[in-house]
Amino acid sequence: MQQNVTVFLKDGTMTSSIENITIQVNETRKVGLEKCSFLFSHDTGLSDTLTGVILLVISLFILCTCLVLLVKLLHSVMKGKIAVVINKTLNADLPGKLAWMSGYIAMLVGTGMTIVVQSSSVFTSAMTPLVGIGVITIDRMYPLTLGSNIGTTATGLLAALASSGNKLEPALRIALCHLFFNLSGILLFYPIPHMRQIPINLAKKLGNTTAKYRWFPFMYLFLMFFLLPVSTFSLSTAGPTVLFSVLGPLVGIAVVIVIINILQSNKPKWLPKKLQTWDWLPLCMHSLKPIDGAITRLSSTINQCVPFCCKPRTDDDRQYTPVELKGSPDSSTKSTPANSAMSSRSTSMLITDHIVTV
Repeated sequence: MQQNVTVFLKDGTMTSSIENITIQVNETRKVGLEKCSFLFSHDTGLSDTLTGVILLVISLFILCTCLVLLVKLLHSVMKGKIAVVINKTLNADLPGKLAWMSGYIAMLVGTGMTIVVQSSSVFTSAMTPLVGIGVITIDRMYPLTLGSNIGTTATGLLAALASSGNKLEPALRIALCHLFFNLSGILLFYPIPHMRQIPINLAKKLGNTTAKYRWFPFMYLFLMFFLLPVSTFSLSTAGPTVLFSVLGPLVGIAVVIVIINILQSNKPKWLPKKLQTWDWLPLCMHSLKPIDGAITRLSSTINQCVPFCCKPRTDDDRQYTPVELKGSPDSSTKSTPANSAMSSRSTSMLITDHIVTV
C-alpha cells in the first residue's frame, strides 16, 4: 500500500514523499466444524488423554481375547487325520541331497503367507498352537517365523511405493532399512547350523521355564520390552560416557555368566570346583523358586480376600505330558492316570503349557 508521508526536519522545513507501507493484519474467523463421532464423543467429561487410555485398554483386551479364541479354535480343529497330514507335510524334508533346502522353502512359505494376511503377528499366533500340540516341530517353526519377518516388510514397501513426489525416496529408504535389517538377522542366525541352534535352545529354555512358572512371561516382557529399553534410553540422554560406563560392566558380567553356564553344562571339569555349580550362591540368585513362592502366597491371599479371583496352582496343574504324533491316524496322545482325571480347567492349563513348552 502506498501512502503520502510528511516529515518535519529540525531546521523547520517540511518535506513529503510517497512510500510503500506494509501492514500485517491478523484476522480470525470462526468456521463451523463438527467434532468426530466416537465412543466417548458425547458429554462424558473425560479428557482426551484419559479417553485414549481407556480405548487402548479395551483394544488390548479385545486383541488378547481374539488370540485366546484363535488358540482354542485351532486346538479343537487340528486333531485326528488333519493333524497327521499337516505333520507329514510341514515337517517333511526334501529327498536326498536337497534336504538342506527344506528350511529355506519353509522360509518362503512363511514369507508368502505373511504377505497374504499382511501381518506377521497373525501368522505366528496361528502357527504357535500347532507347535504346542505337536503338529509342527520347533525346528520347522523357526524358518517359518524367519520368513514371516521378511513378509511383514512387504506392507512397508507397498506403503512407501504409494508415496509421491519428494517423499518417495525417504519412504523407500525406511522400508528398505526394515527389509535389510531382517535379512541381516537371518543371515546371522540361520545359514550356519550351530548359530541356528542358539535361538532354538533359548526358546526351549524359556518355554520350559514358562511351563513351570506361569508368571515368568509377564516378568520377561516387562524386563525386556519396558525396563531395559527405558533404562537404556535414560542412560543415553546422559551422554555416551555414562551409557558405556554403566552398560559396559553389566554386559561384561552377563557374558561371563553365560560362558560359565555353558561350561557347567558341557565341560564342568574345565572350571574350578566352586564354579561347577551355583549352589554356593543364595537361592534367590540362581533359582526362581523364592519368587514363585512369594507370588503363590500373594495369590493365595488375594484368593481369600476375593474368592474365585485367582486359584493358586497345585502340583497337578504343573504336570504336563509332551504330545507325540505318530504316522497312523489311530495314534493318540500319551496320557497318565493323573492327567486323565484332571478337571477341564487343568486341561486348559495343560494346553497352554504345550503351547510354550517344547
